[in-house]
Amino acid sequence: MNPPVSRIKAAFWDPTGARYSIPTWPWRMSPPHLMTLRQLAAEGLRPGGQGVQAQVLWRSRRHGAPGVRAAYLYDVRFALPKRTATPAQLEALAKANAARRTCPDCGLDVGYVLPRRFGVCLDCHYGPAEVAA
Repeated sequence: MNPPVSRIKAAFWDPTGARYSIPTWPWRMSPPHLMTLRQLAAEGLRPGGQGVQAQVLWRSRRHGAPGVRAAYLYDVRFALPKRTATPAQLEALAKANAARRTCPDCGLDVGYVLPRRFGVCLDCHYGPAEVAA
């Protein structure tokens, strides 16, 4: 039995997929076993190769983005745990990030990612900061 819904929400009520070709629900009315990618990620899961199982549709109220918006849903029963990085991958990422923070002129790890337009740290680009007397 369908729950009572407003006329606007009823336009997006299609659990069989007859109208939109995949099962469709209004905002906040999808079954609990269907989740978005962000919800799966928050649970430490990934879709695991499954395609989109359903969608949530709603009317956009954003200025400059009128129309209907969609969120695609995946079945949590077919989701797999997220893969974890190996120690070698984590070490490679640490080296790559350190290289992005190391100035080629002064050789210091400046603690921030070097601006691409300068290619060097801000101290090397602008010169040493003048001390106010």
